[in-house]
Amino acid sequence: MAVISRGFTGRSREHNPQLPPGQYLTTDFPVLSAGPTPDVKTADWQFGIRTDDATLHTWNWDELNALPIETIDTDIHCVTRWSKFGTRWRGVSIDTLFADVSTTDRYVMAHSYGGYTTNLPLADILGGKAWIALEFDGQPLDAEHGGPARLLIPHLYFWKSAKWIHSIEMMPTDEPGFWEQNGYNMYGDPWLEQRYW
Repeated sequence: MAVISRGFTGRSREHNPQLPPGQYLTTDFPVLSAGPTPDVKTADWQFGIRTDDATLHTWNWDELNALPIETIDTDIHCVTRWSKFGTRWRGVSIDTLFADVSTTDRYVMAHSYGGYTTNLPLADILGGKAWIALEFDGQPLDAEHGGPARLLIPHLYFWKSAKWIHSIEMMPTDEPGFWEQNGYNMYGDPWLEQRYW
């Protein structure tokens, strides 16, 4: 059962060249989750990257926070048609985490605490395009928004920015994640309005 917060109201598309097709601007930060919010303590949190040869690279909370942390100013766009401009995040670049990772695979599956998954091309999380976000708007990331840590991939619809991130698994071929198995587009480019199959 989906959990929905305020901010999910039908509105027509505003005439703003910064808005992707079919989107409206909101100042709220609506919440949509596929199930209950996991209670993940930073003392128990761990993130891993599993490569095609089954090598597992892992970081606990302290190890992740010891890595270079970047500030990311970006717009975000949800498949449910809201967009939020000028959001500010802080997090660790996926490039930093992949610095010592070797793989020949071209796709990944992101896994979250609570069982959520989403698929991505590897090229879309490297090259300064994705982060493990730890803060939003100057504060630690709230659990309802994916805290203590979530993926942040702002050039795709926001369901690809998996909340409560736990691991990334390398894959040789593109396989659908949770929402993709339930009718969402395999890629999710908001500018091409790739919402559903």
